[in-house]
Amino acid sequence: MPNNPNGEQFEMSFFDHLEELRRRVGLAALGVVLGCIVAGAFVDQLMNWVLLQPAASVNLELQNLRPFGQAFLFFKVIIMAGLIISMPFTLYQLWKFIAPGLYEKERRWAGKITVYTSFCFLSGVAFAYWIMIPVMLSFTASFGSTFIKNSIDVTEYFSFITTTLLSAGLIFELPMIAYILSKIGIITPEMLRKYRRHAIVVILVLAAALTPSTDPVSQMVFAAPLWVLYELSILVTVFARKKKDPESSIP
Repeated sequence: MPNNPNGEQFEMSFFDHLEELRRRVGLAALGVVLGCIVAGAFVDQLMNWVLLQPAASVNLELQNLRPFGQAFLFFKVIIMAGLIISMPFTLYQLWKFIAPGLYEKERRWAGKITVYTSFCFLSGVAFAYWIMIPVMLSFTASFGSTFIKNSIDVTEYFSFITTTLLSAGLIFELPMIAYILSKIGIITPEMLRKYRRHAIVVILVLAAALTPSTDPVSQMVFAAPLWVLYELSILVTVFARKKKDPESSIP
């Protein structure tokens, strides 16, 4: 519960919560706008050094097939970069909204979860950008007949990049999800070990479904880190149980 100016706690009404939510959403939206302004100032660098760099590194030719296609592409890059730039501020506003309703111990736990969740997501994005995407594009550029020229629509290329980055970022949240589910007693290390074979089959299916391209090399590049994350999740659940057991032994 929030404190009043005298330091005493008071309970917020339903309309107070709505007003606080409106305020936090407004601040988060303002953060996105400011992030887009910053991204717009450096949109040429974002295009040439970030978005198009993976294609340029493997000499993959891109082309625009739509009227105003490049204009819309620049706009999408600005929006996407603005969302990424403002993400820490958006998470901070979310935290400020939910923190008054938590106990002190819950605040510390939720704060750590927010930090680790952001780290896992950004780690997935970095892995996809520097490892997965170059391997996929290299295979795409080199595979096929020499009589067929690979000229990729830049809109499809943008969709491929964003889908791969987002999918990898979400998949890398698996250890954090396992940690939370283990803390509340839904899963155990023994359960994850028991269903390891089933998990491998699910991982291969997910890799086939989430990988934008259909070539087996790209799917294996996507599936390999999924399996590593599953094994890491087992270790995380062991760690979560060790921290939980001393607390559960206290009457």
